[in-house]
Amino acid sequence: MQECILDSNPLERERGITILSKNTAVYHGQTKINIVDTPGHADFGGEVQRIISMVDGAILIVDAAEGPLPQTRYVLQKALEKKLRIIVVINKIDRPDARVTEVIDSLLDLFIALGASEDQLDFPLLYASARSGVAHPDLATALTDLKAGTGSVKPLLDAIVQEVPPPSGLAAAPLQFMVTTLDYDDYLGRVAIGRIQNGLLCAGNMVAIGRPGGKLRTVKLTNLYVFERLQRVATSQAGVGEIAAIAGFDDIVIGDTVTDPEDPQLLPPLSVDEPTLTVVFRINDSPLAGRDGTLVTSRQLRDRLWREARSNVALRVEETNEPDAFLVAGRGELHLGILMETMRREGYEFTVSKPQVIMKEIDGVKCEPLEYVTIETPAEYMGTVMERLGERRGELANMQQLSGGAVKLEFVVPTRGLVGFGAELLTETRGYGVMHYTFHGYGSYRGLVPGRQNGSMVAWEAGAATAYALENMQLRGVSFVLPGDDVYEGMVIGANSRPQDLDVNCCKRKHVTNMRSSTSDIAVKIDPPRSFTLEQSLAYIADDEWLEVTPHHLRMRKSVLSRAERVKQHHG
Repeated sequence: MQECILDSNPLERERGITILSKNTAVYHGQTKINIVDTPGHADFGGEVQRIISMVDGAILIVDAAEGPLPQTRYVLQKALEKKLRIIVVINKIDRPDARVTEVIDSLLDLFIALGASEDQLDFPLLYASARSGVAHPDLATALTDLKAGTGSVKPLLDAIVQEVPPPSGLAAAPLQFMVTTLDYDDYLGRVAIGRIQNGLLCAGNMVAIGRPGGKLRTVKLTNLYVFERLQRVATSQAGVGEIAAIAGFDDIVIGDTVTDPEDPQLLPPLSVDEPTLTVVFRINDSPLAGRDGTLVTSRQLRDRLWREARSNVALRVEETNEPDAFLVAGRGELHLGILMETMRREGYEFTVSKPQVIMKEIDGVKCEPLEYVTIETPAEYMGTVMERLGERRGELANMQQLSGGAVKLEFVVPTRGLVGFGAELLTETRGYGVMHYTFHGYGSYRGLVPGRQNGSMVAWEAGAATAYALENMQLRGVSFVLPGDDVYEGMVIGANSRPQDLDVNCCKRKHVTNMRSSTSDIAVKIDPPRSFTLEQSLAYIADDEWLEVTPHHLRMRKSVLSRAERVKQHHG
């Protein structure tokens, strides 16, 4: 059996995070429990906000050593706003560095800070080791069960049945079914998933689909499914509180209400947090376009982006003045990076611009999005981290000493100041720094954030890079390419040691003569090139540069490829 059942997406397995919400169902006695797994990272807050409308309670899982993290704060805040019943599970109690009492105190402080009511503060608490399949409301009993190899998760299921209220809808009321998730099946086509708030959903009946202010469409419901364990099971009828899936409607979208055509009762549309970052997607028009991918046209790119916007409610896609370029807005660097990585794995080729934050004017004041950042690092790197975030206009909000010589630093930082900071943090802390962040709100504009200090080394002709040319080039900076790599005019192939851009000929070959040289047998020594991930590339490129994304390559390039045109613009 695979380790991660619900985190089945390859990107989720690689990165160790939940990106897409998934649902399943289990039976405990005669009670059916629908379970929805939702992302914790704030960049995927759109998934969280629409999924919360499908549930009556939430299980808050907190690490017994790390305690509540920033993403814990974000998800808990949304759950408390919806008045969900919270069950707290302290997980990994078998960790050597577990600090259960301190974590519980931190959780209480967090609940109070988020404005929890007295009833919400009286939350049921269980201690668990998920890997061992043990959960119990008494810590001593849970630890004893762990040592003896006994115990089970039955106490957790008992707590769910006892604490989470049953569905509050009425079976006799008009049908109300809100579409919160879209899936696709090769045989059924588009599959809409949601929860029945009121009434009964019956296969073969006529239903109306629409949203407030829109036109209703009356159709016949032919395919109806419910979830049992990891399977989608066909059924003839689903009742109040059930999470169901319907198929056969190509034009249904997230936020639509499926209701009774005789007495339509439309639910209010879903609302999610606004995006904070934008990038421009363009077709790949480089000389190497079409070598890796199969989906390269503007029509294919447009269709894919609009299809993503229909299922990803936190994403915004807009047309631009150029027919081959599209403005895409998302919740953060990770949110947009996951979309790009998914598309390149599907065979798309495209170029993207440097991310830009979405500014707002509030009460006549220019404001920008801010993030609440938590960093855990060894104490010896504390000064460096504070200095680097200070340069990025961050303000220290809190500092806490941890066990083992580590410190936890909390900052409020502009979103634009965090672009590319993750890689810099790992470098400055020798890989020991851990960062989490969540959206903090909009605040007044904090001034310029310093960009990168190095210019680019730009190829001035097309061809294959040679070892002879790269050896000479590395005297001027750091190379991004290997000998034999294909390059083209305008491609960024290295970082200049000075702030200015430098055009270089990386395809130059050594002149061959019949004269012998005393140094002819000396091997060429080339430093290893600097490599970039997708997110690092987005953070590195300058405002006049683009990132070329293909299934097998990431190439940085100038927006104007021609050297002559760039010189003309510079002096123009």
